Amino acid sequence: MPELPEVEAVKEGLNQLIRHKTIQSVDVLWDNLILGDSTRFKQMLVNQQIETIGRRGKFLIINLTDFQLISHLRMEGKYDYYRTEIPSSKHNHVFFHFIDGTSLVYNDVRKFGRLQLVNKGMALEQPNLRKLGPEPLGDAFTLNYFIHALKKSRGLLKPVLLAQNIVVGLGNIYVDESLWQAQLHPKRAANQLTNKEYQRLHQAIISVLSLAVEMGGSTIRTYKNALGEAGQFQQHLHVYGRTGLPCDRCGQPIEKIKLNGRGTHFCPRCQSLNNDFLDS
Repeated sequence: MPELPEVEAVKEGLNQLIRHKTIQSVDVLWDNLILGDSTRFKQMLVNQQIETIGRRGKFLIINLTDFQLISHLRMEGKYDYYRTEIPSSKHNHVFFHFIDGTSLVYNDVRKFGRLQLVNKGMALEQPNLRKLGPEPLGDAFTLNYFIHALKKSRGLLKPVLLAQNIVVGLGNIYVDESLWQAQLHPKRAANQLTNKEYQRLHQAIISVLSLAVEMGGSTIRTYKNALGEAGQFQQHLHVYGRTGLPCDRCGQPIEKIKLNGRGTHFCPRCQSLNNDFLDS
């Protein structure tokens, strides 16, 4: 699933490609991708100009003349931009045709993504966006906030960080990487860390995501940004997808377990539940 760095890269690419373009027509070939009435969706977008493309957590927000278009890419959704003819693909589901002859196509192999058109200024008021925590690279994500929020939480570290209500944008890849950098086991109780451990985790999240954004995200399977470019952060992974390989810090083989149904990668030595490695 595209996480914050990947969605940020898509946002930046779309701002380069379609900003200020005016929509001439819209075709929807898979109605279930649209939240609400797809016929109204198509009609209301005609003659709308794209002002800017923003992001909140893992959601893209396309700001139009009179509306906001919320897009969640889910597992494998992506946008392709075409200046002339659109190649045929059974995975092309939503077509935005602009008055200058170019087109933006939403492609989704699994058809899990969702598009929702709301009145201007109402995107952040939608239930699935209103409950989101602060942006990890924004001013609101302070250490004091983070400590207070985690101490009030109930659950294990990884599931709590994935929940999006304490901090947004973290998915499987970047939680695993942040916990490795902070030297914390994914099964630690989120409300029982020391202040130093909270500080390490807070800094690790900022550090990992900052580099991932700089690298354009991670291309593990099919992800590409709106410019058709792959991310490069996978070259900097320390635990995710490295099961059995030696830990870059201590040499112990990386392990993979299932935690709340999610594949979870960690070093059993320097992310020990009892922190023996830090004390050695």
